[in-house]
Amino acid sequence: MTPSFRRRHGPRIALAALLALALGGGAMQWHASSGAAPQNVVVRACTVSSVHDGDSLRARCPGFKKTLRIRLDQIDAPEIGQAYGTHSRDLLRALCPVRSAVEIHDLGPDRYGRTLARVFCKDKDANAAMVAAGAAWVYDHYADDRKLYALQDEARRERRGLWAAGTTPVAPWEFRRRNRK
Repeated sequence: MTPSFRRRHGPRIALAALLALALGGGAMQWHASSGAAPQNVVVRACTVSSVHDGDSLRARCPGFKKTLRIRLDQIDAPEIGQAYGTHSRDLLRALCPVRSAVEIHDLGPDRYGRTLARVFCKDKDANAAMVAAGAAWVYDHYADDRKLYALQDEARRERRGLWAAGTTPVAPWEFRRRNRK
C-alpha cells in the first residue's frame, strides 16, 4: 500500500484494505500497461452515466442502487469555470462516452465520499490519457505513479492541450485556493 493511499484514506481504510487482501475480496492488480506500481484494487465492470468534468464521472455498477461518483485518481483537471476546463471535460466525455462500458479500479472512498479510481474506457487508461493529452495535471499531493509525470512532461514539451496556450496555465488546486478567498 502506497504512502499516498494511507495519507488519503487513513488507518481504518488501510486496515480494511489489508483485511480484504488477506481474505481475497475480489482484489486484482493494475493493468500492466498503466505503468502504476502494482497495488491491490477492486475491479468493477460498470457503465458510464455522466461525465461532470475532466477528472470525475458517474457510473452504474452492478450491486449498487445509485450511480457511483468516480474521481480519477492521481490527476486534477481544470475546473469548468477555469481556462481549458470545458475542453478537458469534453475530452473525458470522448474517452468515456455515456452508456459505454468502463472498468473501474476502485481504491476506496476519498474524503468527499467519491470512489477514487483508475478508469479504463475501451481498454484505455483514462487517467493517463488525460495527462498525456494535456487535459489534466498530475496531482502532486496524491500522485505516486511516476509514468504520469513522464506523460505530463511530454505533453508540456509537445505543447499539447492546456500547455499550448501562450500563458502559463494555473493548476486547478491553485485556482480553487485563489477562488476560496
